Amino acid sequence: MSSSFKGIGFMCLGVLCLAIGDAIAKWLGEVHSPLQIIFFRTLVSLPLIALLAYFGGGLRKLRTRRPGVHLLRGLIYTGTMFCFVLGLTLLPLAEATAIAFVAPLFVTLLSVPLLGERIEGPVLVASLVGFLGVLIVVRPGGEAFHPGSLVLIGAAVFYALMMITARRWGGSEHLWAMVFYMTLVPFVITGLALPWVWQTPHPGHWLGFLGSGLFGVGATAFITLAFRHAPAAIAAPFDYTAMLWAVLLGWWFWGEMPDLWVFVGSALIIGSGLAIAYREGRTSFKRRPTS
Repeated sequence: MSSSFKGIGFMCLGVLCLAIGDAIAKWLGEVHSPLQIIFFRTLVSLPLIALLAYFGGGLRKLRTRRPGVHLLRGLIYTGTMFCFVLGLTLLPLAEATAIAFVAPLFVTLLSVPLLGERIEGPVLVASLVGFLGVLIVVRPGGEAFHPGSLVLIGAAVFYALMMITARRWGGSEHLWAMVFYMTLVPFVITGLALPWVWQTPHPGHWLGFLGSGLFGVGATAFITLAFRHAPAAIAAPFDYTAMLWAVLLGWWFWGEMPDLWVFVGSALIIGSGLAIAYREGRTSFKRRPTS
């Protein structure tokens, strides 16, 4: 099996883990505050991330010279998770997933003022098509509009900022240090807030909290392996398989079935994301040294 096919396989596994983790969070959110869900997810994730770092080269990989950067990324990550988990409790799973797909478009647009990058014409057009897709899914001003859509757009903006900070400082910090401290900050913040939002979990909910953390770390590990085995332009588009899992899980557990406009908008969002990934892949290929 070629390295690229392995990368695609790992990416699909990682996305499946994310989708299952999202479904668990939606289920838990019917009873528990997003802050409590995030606390237990990070509580489970932190030791597992440290263990992966240990076997991936030793705990020295967690050393850092940029604590301020990690604090900033952790605060952004806290906002990302809070908005996304809250949004999951307010909207059907497939619709929430579709709106979340707008995050790469925000990365493209925000990279101009924050990183000084330039957007080529075709990428700008693709981004505008993607935002048209979001408007079709959200339908502001229509009867189908739900305020939870704005919460999920906020999650997408936070996520884009997280990716931009990773692009800005990731080269000077080890991957596992970036992931560990990014997870540590929301663990501390939600732990401090826990006494005010605590709801005693039912016995089955404890398994849900455990599963949420395990699937979250599994997603991180598999997606990391995906980008090690395949170029980003090949692996990244398979992130959109999350829509398939979101539709299936939403239908299976909650009887949710997206309407036609959600599928139309999702197709535009996914198409624009694929177009941007293809364009960036070609650009990266052209910039590679020939000798």
